[in-house]
Amino acid sequence: MYNELMYTDKYGQIVLNENDICDIFYKNPNAKPKYILTEKLIENKIDLEYFPKLLVYNSDIDFDKSYQKDYFIPKEYIDFDIAKFILDCCKTDSELQRAGEELILFQQNNMLELLVYLKYFVDTLRKNNIVWGVGRGSSVASFVLYLIGVHKINSLCYDIPITEFFKT
Repeated sequence: MYNELMYTDKYGQIVLNENDICDIFYKNPNAKPKYILTEKLIENKIDLEYFPKLLVYNSDIDFDKSYQKDYFIPKEYIDFDIAKFILDCCKTDSELQRAGEELILFQQNNMLELLVYLKYFVDTLRKNNIVWGVGRGSSVASFVLYLIGVHKINSLCYDIPITEFFKT
């Protein structure tokens, strides 16, 4: 159904171009898709009234802020001081240094609330004896995520720089 040239954005959302959309409607005129459009459609002033079920793609959306309202977490986590929790988990000066640097990066990227949600998520997994993976991808470069329990790879032990996680 999808064009091979179609791609996804950094959040995994499908991004379609004009040809993708035309192909979908050509193959199924009664289609009622709910896809993400490319910004090019807006630049070309395509009449969006014919695509009422489609969303306008905006690459400037701040992922954390746009989804914060959908985080359904218990009240005790809403006011949880995640920075204090993380710093209290540190046992050495090098751990404190790395955690502090990462917390600044998380704050600069408006992701502290996401860390709170991840803390709740990991606590829920543990409480219900649900097993999750050891860790994979660039997330293992984050010492903070290790301290929260998202993964079990201590990036300090393996000299994995935080730049592998925050590619700036």
